[in-house]
Amino acid sequence: MTTRLALALAIALGTTMPAHAQTGAPAATGQSANIFFAESPLPLHYPQFDKVTDADFAPAFDAGMAQQLKEIDAIANNPAKPTFDNTIVAMEKSGQVLDRATTTFFNLVGTDTNPTREKLRSEYSGKFAAHRDAISLNGKLFARLQALYDNRAKLGLDAQGLRLVEKYHTDFVRDGAKLSDADKAKLKEMNAELAALGTQFSQNVLKEVNASAVVVDDAKQLAGLSESEISTAADEAKSRKLEGKYVITLLNTTGQPPLTNLSNRDLREKIYKASINRGSRDNEFDNTKLV
Repeated sequence: MTTRLALALAIALGTTMPAHAQTGAPAATGQSANIFFAESPLPLHYPQFDKVTDADFAPAFDAGMAQQLKEIDAIANNPAKPTFDNTIVAMEKSGQVLDRATTTFFNLVGTDTNPTREKLRSEYSGKFAAHRDAISLNGKLFARLQALYDNRAKLGLDAQGLRLVEKYHTDFVRDGAKLSDADKAKLKEMNAELAALGTQFSQNVLKEVNASAVVVDDAKQLAGLSESEISTAADEAKSRKLEGKYVITLLNTTGQPPLTNLSNRDLREKIYKASINRGSRDNEFDNTKLV
């Protein structure tokens, strides 16, 4: 469940996912082993951000999805009667490589993104949606979940186990497990489209925030800001090759922190308008049509 839920959230929001016990990893090739193919030795298996490279992600995504689909196939086609252990617990332990890779990737995309990561995000949003559908819409797998759900009161489970069975069943039903084959096919198309649009929307938001930064020509206009804030604005201008100017960057909020202390009314108004008009300026980052 953690993998499925995390993938759903990651596709739309770039959220992180918890790590689980190691259940095996793809064999290393002639290259050095991918950092995500084994559990991190850090406490609580925290990602080794200092050792991760952007080149690690795509191979880990591909290998992780392939590995999890094999694990799910084995669960779905298990000839043994469905039990909590051979179905629910087995699903909980599936997808370890994918969990580790997506946990780290979407953490970085949300906090320290770059063009390479954004390209990967665009390339894999549809693949992640299809991967989730391949699990959620697996008829044999859902039949096992349904059997457990129907007999959940007789399984001798504690409160947590019972909740997990019910949660799995609810999630699968909401994801379309009870739809006809024709409707499942239609749903897959819709999910793929939503994944692409969701990624484009998020990327437009980030680009629009950067593009809406306010350029200031004279330091006198910054009266009221601290020396540190003025220095930061100057450094931002230099990074944009605007030597001698100052750049007030925007946060992804309506109210911007500099408005509290700036003395210059015209500049406050300019920053406020830049903030509230983001995403609807009829430019290349305008999300109005996507909405």
